[in-house]
Amino acid sequence: MINKVLIANRGEIAARVIRTCKKMGIQTVAVYSEADQKAPFVALADESYLLGPPRVNESYLNTDKILQIAKRADVDAIHPGYGFLSENAVFAQKCQDEGLIFIGPAGEIMQKMGSKIAARKTMQQAGVPVVPGTEGGVASVEEALQIAKGIGYPIMLKASAGGGGIGMQVVQSDAELAKAFASNSKRAENFFGDGAMFMEKKLEHARHVEIQILADNDGNAVHLFERECSIQRRNQKVVEEAPSPFISEKTRKKMGETAVKAAKAIGYTNAGTIEFLVDENENFYFLEMNTRIQVEHAITEEITGLDIVEEQLNIANGKALTIDQDTLTIKGHAIEVRIYAEDPVTFYPSPGHITTMQAPTGDHIRNELAVTSDYDVTPFYDPMIGKLIVTGETRQEAISGLKTALESYHIDGIKTNIPMLKAVIDHDQFKAGNTTTAFVQEYYLPMIKTN
Repeated sequence: MINKVLIANRGEIAARVIRTCKKMGIQTVAVYSEADQKAPFVALADESYLLGPPRVNESYLNTDKILQIAKRADVDAIHPGYGFLSENAVFAQKCQDEGLIFIGPAGEIMQKMGSKIAARKTMQQAGVPVVPGTEGGVASVEEALQIAKGIGYPIMLKASAGGGGIGMQVVQSDAELAKAFASNSKRAENFFGDGAMFMEKKLEHARHVEIQILADNDGNAVHLFERECSIQRRNQKVVEEAPSPFISEKTRKKMGETAVKAAKAIGYTNAGTIEFLVDENENFYFLEMNTRIQVEHAITEEITGLDIVEEQLNIANGKALTIDQDTLTIKGHAIEVRIYAEDPVTFYPSPGHITTMQAPTGDHIRNELAVTSDYDVTPFYDPMIGKLIVTGETRQEAISGLKTALESYHIDGIKTNIPMLKAVIDHDQFKAGNTTTAFVQEYYLPMIKTN
C-alpha cells in the first residue's frame, strides 16, 4: 500500500498531486531547488527537501539525489508529474530497483513509446493509422531531401526523442529543410541526448485532438473522451477544451476505441494520452503517446467528474478500475488556458518579480497555480505560472465564463500571455469552433500586426 509519496516535480503539478494525496490520507514529500525555496508547493507538502542548485541537471533531473531523499524520507512511491523525469524509463527502473513504486507505466513501455519513431511502428502494428512519413530515422540532409520528394511539402521535421516543440519545425522547401535539419538534430542531441530525426507530412488545417486513457494491471482500460488542443504557439498548447467542438459522436467513439485498442496492444498501465491529428474530413492519425499525466488533464476531470491523480494512485496500488466505459459520460464543457510569464506578441519568456497576483474565483472556476504575489519567476524552468479552467453547461457558457474570469485576472510585475488568451477566446473563429493548429498564424498574429 502507498502511504507516503515523493513528488519528483515542481510548480502547479506538484501542488496538484499533493492535494489529491492529502484527500486520500497519503503523506507527501516535496523536493525543490534553491530557486524554488519560496514556491507554494514546498510549503504544501508534509515534508520538503532541498535538491540543489536551480539548474535542472543539478536538481529536478538529479535522479541519484532524488532517490537518496526518497530512501531518507522512507516513501513508498514516487509521482513524477509531467516533464522532467515523467517519461524517463531509466529512472522508472531505478525506482523499481530501489523497491519504490513509480506512479506511471513500466519502464519498457515508456521506452517503447518515448521514441517517436518506435512508437509510430508500434501503432502501425496495432492497426492505428499514422501520419504519412518516414518509417525510421533520417541519417543525413541528403537522405532527407530525397525523402521529401516522395512526401511533398509542407513537411514536419521532428526529433524522435523530442517534446514540447523542441527539435520540431515545419519546412516548406528544400532550402528550408537543408537549413533546419542540422540545427534541429543538434538541438535534440543537446536536450534529449538523441539527435535522431524523422519526417511527417504536415497536415494543413488539422486539429490536435487527444484521448485520455486509464488502464489497470488486470487488463482493463477505458478512455475518458477527447481534448481539443489545437491552439498552440511555438508548437506548445495554450488553449485546450473538452469535448472537441469539431468531431462527431461517431468519430469520438471510433477514436476512443482506437486509443483503448492501442493501450491494450502495448500492455499499458496507469494514465496516458494518445494524441492524434484530425483532418477536415475527420480522418485521424496517431501523433504520439504521452506516458504520464498531462498539463490539460483538468478539463477531462471537469467533464467526467473523475480525479485522474487518484486513479493513478489506485492503479499504482494494484487496484482494478472501478469504472467501465458504459458508465462514463460527458457532462458540460470545460476550457483551460495556460497562463505564461511571456511576451504576448513575441512569445518569449518574461521572467521577473511578481508584485501582485490575483486569480479569479467563483462558481465553475478552477485555478492550478505555481506562484503567488511577491514571487520571482526564474529563467530556469518552463514559464507556465498557472492554469485557469472554466466550465459551463455548454461551450458558449464556458467561453463567456472564461472571458469574465480573464478580465479579472490580475498579475503585476511581469509580462504575461493573458492579452493573447483574451484575444483568442474573443475571436469569432474561436467562438465558431474553427480551432485548427493554424489558428495563431492565421488569425492571432495578423490581428496583432493590424493593431
